[in-house]
Amino acid sequence: MSKGILGRKVGMTQLFDEETGTVTPVTVIEAGPCHVLQLRTEEKDGYSAVQLGFLDKKRPAKERRSRKGQATRAERGHVAALKSNRSQKRSEAGIELLPKPDCEPKKFVRELRGDTSDYELGQEVKVDAMSEVGRVDVVGTSKGRGFAGVMKRHNFAGQRATHGVKKCHRHAGGTGMSASPSRLFKGKRMAGQYGSKRITSRNLKLVRVDSENNLLMVAGAVPGPNGGFVVVKETNKVG
Repeated sequence: MSKGILGRKVGMTQLFDEETGTVTPVTVIEAGPCHVLQLRTEEKDGYSAVQLGFLDKKRPAKERRSRKGQATRAERGHVAALKSNRSQKRSEAGIELLPKPDCEPKKFVRELRGDTSDYELGQEVKVDAMSEVGRVDVVGTSKGRGFAGVMKRHNFAGQRATHGVKKCHRHAGGTGMSASPSRLFKGKRMAGQYGSKRITSRNLKLVRVDSENNLLMVAGAVPGPNGGFVVVKETNKVG
């Protein structure tokens, strides 16, 4: 299985190489420690994957009451055994309950597909796991820009700023078709929702691994705002 870890984007800086005199722009990612919350298997789930969780989620003060941003009972039951009528009945019936990682509920949970033989339930995955990786793919959610016009969304040039154009300089212009086919084709570039989508930056060089501070430094830009959650995994791109 390719190595991977969860984290969040801290921001961008640059690293200076004294030997060659080159400056490399890098994105700093706070990666891990992550807990293994679940192991998917071919026999039980139809595919193999390891489920990782990053950053503890706050528990509610009272057992059955949770506010926004706090872990629900279902989220707590995913990582630790909770007493319930259902679990008691299953135990009395001789049904073996699923093992739990016995850790805090997590804010960011994702699955990484592949062989799970190197992982154990409840295991802590630290940034050291990426120390021998040369290049990575980083998956994040791009910045949401709301409803945007065609100039911002698709880099249209806009209308002329001279004779014949009045109060429609940033408009898309004509979109209609002739009598045949007398309609618009799907995928026509128009104004609409821009950003807030899953983006993968592929084959980025992993410049440095800071085990002491749980940091990864990746060459180039990474999708999303500072503080946004990302998935960092060893790239499968060849060459």
